[in-house]
Amino acid sequence: MLNITIDSKQIQVAEGTTILQAAREAGIAIPTLCYLEGVNDIGACRLCIVEVEGQSRLVPSCNTKAEDGMVIRTNTEKVRTARRLNTEMILSQHHCQCTTCVRSGNCVLQKIANDLGIMDISYPKKIKNITWNQDYPLIRDESRCVKCMRCIQICNKVQGMHAWDVVNTGGRTTVGLADGKTIDTTSCALCGQCITHCPVGALRERDDTDKVLDAIADPDKITVVQVAPAVRSAWGEDLGLSDDEATEKRMAAALRKLGFDYVFDTNFSADLTIMEEGSELVHMLEHPDWHDWPLFTSCCPGWVRFLKTQYPDMVEHLSTAKSPQQMFGAVAKTYYAKMLGVDANKIYCVSIMPCLAKKYECAVEDLKDAGAGPDVDVVLTTREFARLIKRSAIDAAMLPEEEFDSPLGTGTGAAVIFGATGGVMEAALRSAYFLVTGENPPVDAFTQVRGGHDWREANFDVNGITLHTAVASGLGNTRKLVEAIRSGEVKYDFVEVMACPGGCAGGGGQPIHEGCELYASRGQKLYALDAVNTLRFSHENPAVQAVYRDFFKKPLSNEAEEFLHTNQKYWNL
Repeated sequence: MLNITIDSKQIQVAEGTTILQAAREAGIAIPTLCYLEGVNDIGACRLCIVEVEGQSRLVPSCNTKAEDGMVIRTNTEKVRTARRLNTEMILSQHHCQCTTCVRSGNCVLQKIANDLGIMDISYPKKIKNITWNQDYPLIRDESRCVKCMRCIQICNKVQGMHAWDVVNTGGRTTVGLADGKTIDTTSCALCGQCITHCPVGALRERDDTDKVLDAIADPDKITVVQVAPAVRSAWGEDLGLSDDEATEKRMAAALRKLGFDYVFDTNFSADLTIMEEGSELVHMLEHPDWHDWPLFTSCCPGWVRFLKTQYPDMVEHLSTAKSPQQMFGAVAKTYYAKMLGVDANKIYCVSIMPCLAKKYECAVEDLKDAGAGPDVDVVLTTREFARLIKRSAIDAAMLPEEEFDSPLGTGTGAAVIFGATGGVMEAALRSAYFLVTGENPPVDAFTQVRGGHDWREANFDVNGITLHTAVASGLGNTRKLVEAIRSGEVKYDFVEVMACPGGCAGGGGQPIHEGCELYASRGQKLYALDAVNTLRFSHENPAVQAVYRDFFKKPLSNEAEEFLHTNQKYWNL
């Protein structure tokens, strides 16, 4: 242990601790902009500088190791002046119209400038901009980039995609796309982790809220909305709601208040996905020599994009079951349109998702099976949903709780855990066990697949068959997993992959909290909802049973294959 002094406070820290870490352990605040714990400590912004006794120059606290006997001052006149000048220099190259920025009120640079009391900028303004495809799901605004490099580091170190890179040199240094590509031609998986780890508004999702409001106002459209499992774990965060206020039923009430004609739950189609994917797995187990192993889950379009660009020869391993989002759209524009007795072309299907890649997925040509335009017309992220509520001046905390509409609003506990890493696997195994044995397993028989943002293995006995499974979240872990499978180092029967660390709970469309990774706590909320649900097996969902009885006949039927399955090999990127 080292003995150091920070702002006259004597503390002990372990050897190897940085000054910034030591200060935070002691409850002493030091501003940071480019720093991202465990990912980015390059000291580029020079806002975390501190004064060390005996040294003439100020040092960056984020990458300067503490030394025994070190005396550090974080708030001297010299430090404050330097921080202020450095901030002004960053602002001189930053588009500062905060009122038109999506991150206003949740921007690290804005807070630092406000805290420093900056009312004017000493340096001449020099704003750069580049052209960008504004129709693409991911938008980058060069004029707001602060060159912190966090997007590069999260993409490289955590996701392993290397989509972003440093371009130019010297004073012209900035962030760009690797290999001089455009965003349309990169291998970007659209996981959105660069957005959630950007400290400012340089990266964001394409905003589709106007499309939704226009559809709601159109008397010729029947607006149907679905909400993904993971959204309910985070929808209240940007609205300042407590967990007790941000309930599922109040979320349904907020959507109805926005003007949607029908408010449904993607949990319904998550259960439908389990019936199709679980039946696919059981069929493969019954005919093991007919198939290439393992079977990959197919719910996550970021994972599908990753596989198509990085390992195209392995796309055939993906389950042909569509994602819950796309199954819902197909059901809404066929089965439900028939129930309502309306032309399917009048139905406008909106998804609220924790994900950027879902915006891409709904536009895939091969997913327009209902014959009424896109099966899902538009996707909003959790953040866009919150902005829509604010824009409509709705006080969500004051809304009375309301139920989802029927029948597409009925879901089970198995469906709600789709939003956490391992959830799809666990839900599928619960129903696959039933499909093989005719009996329900103990409901917590498959909890070994639950976990954080890593790569996990678990083996299960299903009626005498040993099922070898693996779960991975985050594309860096995914690459290691796929490489191990390809080399023959490991062999599995069933593999679940989610592109975002922690699964959909940590999705790129979720609310942003500087320096916090909330996928674990959000995932726990989903498991808590599963635990109190009266239905915990997808095959027991009465709405799913009804849609098979009245429309699809049975899992993997010709009708189910037509509307609920796809071949990702032919998806356009």
